[in-house]
Amino acid sequence: MTQDIEDFVPPSCGLVAFGEPTHREPAFGRVRNHLFARLAERGFRSVALETDRVAALAVDAFVREGAGSLDAVMREGFSHGFGAQEPNRRLVAWMREYNRDRPAAERLAFHGFDAPTENTTAPGPRRYLEHVRDHLGIDLDVAGIAGDDERWSRPEAVLDAAASPGASAAADRLRAIADDLMGHLFARAPELTADGPGREEWVRARTHLTAATGLLRYHRQAARPMEPAERLAGLLGTRDEIMARNLLDIRAAEAGRGGTFVFAHNAHLQRNPAVWRMGENDVTWNGAGRIVAALVGGEEYFFLAGSLGRSPATGLGEPAADTYEGCLRTPGAAWSLTAADRVPERAGRTDTARAQGYFPLDGALVAGADAVLHIADAPEAAPE
Repeated sequence: MTQDIEDFVPPSCGLVAFGEPTHREPAFGRVRNHLFARLAERGFRSVALETDRVAALAVDAFVREGAGSLDAVMREGFSHGFGAQEPNRRLVAWMREYNRDRPAAERLAFHGFDAPTENTTAPGPRRYLEHVRDHLGIDLDVAGIAGDDERWSRPEAVLDAAASPGASAAADRLRAIADDLMGHLFARAPELTADGPGREEWVRARTHLTAATGLLRYHRQAARPMEPAERLAGLLGTRDEIMARNLLDIRAAEAGRGGTFVFAHNAHLQRNPAVWRMGENDVTWNGAGRIVAALVGGEEYFFLAGSLGRSPATGLGEPAADTYEGCLRTPGAAWSLTAADRVPERAGRTDTARAQGYFPLDGALVAGADAVLHIADAPEAAPE
């Protein structure tokens, strides 16, 4: 057991994915910042977080070029409330300082790889399509076709198939428009990317268009009448499919500069199917990591599973000694790394409640990981 990430990641690895078992323990963000700094020393040049990809463009402009202010990008550049988390603020500030006096090719890049959806809402595609329309200079009334934004973003549009606009004639028209815009964007790429700023604006436009098409798929899934468990599995699977596509896009853009460090919930990054208990049913779907690992193969994708012991922030006490979490504790270390094939088979942790938001380790998750990062004592795990 060690804290040296360099001892685990093979030289050929381009994607190191660190999963956290809960979003409610800030120690994972602090350890993530420490690991990214170490990986930056060995040539990693980007980080990708579980946050809206389009919104994160503002964060990237800040860390690379100093555009805007730290307060503004923390407020506007994150989704899911993640901009309010102190470890994220520290990461963004550190990346800006790291980049300040470095040449452009050596600067660290910040990416989001999530869709702009929340648990029970998803925006409509209007503003994303309008961004691309304006970039191309096309005369097109997107708003007139999409209608009121609220009919897309209200909770009923996601929770009730009958209230969803995802299968409407307007949605079909918007999907056709998105396809046409993608064709125009690529056909005109030579003239639109003739200079440096032009290329960056083209990439921004394509990112907006990718978000629009993903949202249209998500809303179409929401419009399908299904039983609750099947419905949830479809929506979760669609979101992770969008995340996987985004990760592959990000990796393609960053491959020539260095590795990418990915941070999200274990469920999104693990190689085995993700499972969420819903009443008496287990909702199962393929997470982004499972999809990406299948496509990039070999040693390109490295999954570091997160595990948690004592955590006052979530109400977790010391785990029983016969559990995975209990056997991973290292005397004198607040957190440690262990190769997954050296983690002995143990019982699943049972001293947790759904309200704590913690997903315990199990045999399938460990078997699909390359290593496990266990935070034994969250209050003590605060590397700067």
